[in-house]
Amino acid sequence: MARDAMVEHGPVGNAAAAGGSARTRITRLVLTDFRSYAALSLATDAPLVALSGENGAGKTNILEAISLFTPGRGLRRADLGQMLRHGTRGFTVFAALDRGPDEPVLNCGVGLQPDPEGGRPARICRIDGDSVSSPAAFAEYLRLVWLTPDLDALFRGPAGDRRRFLDRLVLAVDSGHGSRVAALERATRSRNRLLDEGARDPRWLDAVEREMAELGIAVAVARAETVTRLAALIAREHDPASPFPDAALALSGETDDLVAAHSALEAEDAYRERLRSERGRDRAAGRTLFGPQASDLLVRHAPKDIPAALASTGEQKALLIGLVLAHAALVRSMTGHAPIVLLDEVAAHLDTMRRAALYRLLAAIGGQVWMTGADPALFADLPDGSQHLAIADGAARPLN
Repeated sequence: MARDAMVEHGPVGNAAAAGGSARTRITRLVLTDFRSYAALSLATDAPLVALSGENGAGKTNILEAISLFTPGRGLRRADLGQMLRHGTRGFTVFAALDRGPDEPVLNCGVGLQPDPEGGRPARICRIDGDSVSSPAAFAEYLRLVWLTPDLDALFRGPAGDRRRFLDRLVLAVDSGHGSRVAALERATRSRNRLLDEGARDPRWLDAVEREMAELGIAVAVARAETVTRLAALIAREHDPASPFPDAALALSGETDDLVAAHSALEAEDAYRERLRSERGRDRAAGRTLFGPQASDLLVRHAPKDIPAALASTGEQKALLIGLVLAHAALVRSMTGHAPIVLLDEVAAHLDTMRRAALYRLLAAIGGQVWMTGADPALFADLPDGSQHLAIADGAARPLN
């Protein structure tokens, strides 16, 4: 399995190999019984879409709805049941995707469908009316990148936050990464339970640890490749005049060292042996201590050559924006799709010069960007062709 973990291009990778980049834009977005919206319909073909309005108006809800077209729980990491409008039992999010002049418009839908028998509601995903098994199917047509205020403390927070951030970076270029991470978490819980119960038959532990080794190395390889590619792109696209400084990236963890020093098969063997030898320690600890769940993403402010956590608050924000911009460029180069970028309150703490520079860089990505901000003045420097919508009372009205 580890040898299959290298970042996969899938169908969209052919466009990258052939050169160029496919343009994907949401031209119509319809929300029904989603969060604060009973019904909302937005039409746009703009490359940059700004949503302004008072706090609580529902701006972030729109970004969250778009984020459901990718595996996982969206940009708020919420359960689908939390996305229901109060008093309802189901919701739908519909998006019409314009993929350029030579491709037909694609109609995509996600939602939560109530069970007529009163059971648990089911997640639904549809492409042109046909049901698909999961949001991973949308990866053939669009990729998503996002930045939210919750990430402002990324460099100072716990390693787990940075691992989740890294896994989101990987998922944007490798649509199978999320399922591997989830499978590893399930296998790890099974091993922890077997250890706690005494596991009288070691063959059960052997089987679980074999699965964990395959999945763990696959996860570590995918992370390492994404970090390597992202670091190379940052170095290649270095612009000393940019207001968003370069990030220097590295992985820290015993599993990452194992992957760096050995072939995938050798690393799997060593991983499996390590789990076997540390059963006693892990039983005492009540959890599995070795594996990619203990890795960390190390980020440095490259121009100053200091850990990102030691940079000022403003520097950390600029560094994070630069990292997200670089990741969007990586998605475009690897998949052939310029991504849809979701930026929640990204411009609130930027000065006028940095805001104008940010909008220019976002327009250069070539995809579509959706941004939110409380103050309409934050979007005064949007380039021509952008769309600015005011969000209030469950509706949207054009400001430009």
